[in-house]
Amino acid sequence: MNTVDIAILVAKTLLFYLIVLHVVPIMVWVERRGAALIQDRPGPNRVGPFGLLQPVADFVKFIFKEDPIPTGANRGLFLVAPALILIPASLTLAVLPFGDKVKLFGREILLQVADLDIAILYVLAIGSLGIYGILFGGWASGNKFSLMGALRASSQVISYEIPLGLAAVGAVAVYGTFSLREIALAQDGLWFGWLPRWGIFLQPVGFWLFFIASFAETNRLPFDLPETEAELVAGYHTEYGSMKFGMFMMAEYMNLTTISGVMVTLFFGGWHLPFVADAMLLKWIGSQNLLGLVQVVIFLTKVAIFLCVFVWVRWTVPRFRFDQLMRITWGRLIPLGIVNLLVTAGVMLWLGGWK
Repeated sequence: MNTVDIAILVAKTLLFYLIVLHVVPIMVWVERRGAALIQDRPGPNRVGPFGLLQPVADFVKFIFKEDPIPTGANRGLFLVAPALILIPASLTLAVLPFGDKVKLFGREILLQVADLDIAILYVLAIGSLGIYGILFGGWASGNKFSLMGALRASSQVISYEIPLGLAAVGAVAVYGTFSLREIALAQDGLWFGWLPRWGIFLQPVGFWLFFIASFAETNRLPFDLPETEAELVAGYHTEYGSMKFGMFMMAEYMNLTTISGVMVTLFFGGWHLPFVADAMLLKWIGSQNLLGLVQVVIFLTKVAIFLCVFVWVRWTVPRFRFDQLMRITWGRLIPLGIVNLLVTAGVMLWLGGWK
């Protein structure tokens, strides 16, 4: 890899991470305004027009708030825990394909930080490391509510990684690759002249498994048992304040962005429009670079739709009990995922592949 390649890689990394970092303040506003709309109340409307500057006010508040460390806390683990949950959330974004490619300086540049052959395994492996930040933060706080939230999180995340993985393996079996870019490319065009080649039509059960498990993986309602306010004050981050709490919040929204991006790539065509092939779109636009920009907008629009669905579900569906949470995954989702994988393998063997 020469100097130009390194410069391009650094530029892509900074650009895509800058895009995703802006998701956090936007989602803070969407979360609050969405909750207010569903509950028939105004929501933030004092700081800027329509409360648009509320995330800025929150950021300033986080910076100037007191940042205490509990007397009985394990200082080292307490300080490092927010980073341990934020870093994995950031690393998984590297393999998301935001679009196909552009041509600059005589080079074809992929609209993806890293096109790994094992991208799905990478997402599942790196994403699971975030549990260490929750465990360390909950245990190191020296607070019984934080510890209970950390224990809930560990059992919940480990359990729901199984149906999440089974759903992803179903998509891998269909497309014959672990690369998210290759999976997205395979969803271009139409079947029978009218049906988009999206993964949801090949793996509808796999999508619903992935979708349900994603709520538990990101600790969102109705599966937010690790931080349920009514029982555990705030769960594993009860003792955190200032920017340390802000890092936990950033990690949650970045995880939401990543899991939404993976769902879009596996089941909803990635950067592709539903009834327009890339070749036709390129013919209309007339520029590969402009097409790349349009593809990024399409991908981010699909991700934004899923993020809004997460907000909608949070404020409309009541929280499950912990025993119900575990029964759903071990008694329903995992058996269903195994059956779906066996059926997929059988159909693939019978047809000799989808291609």
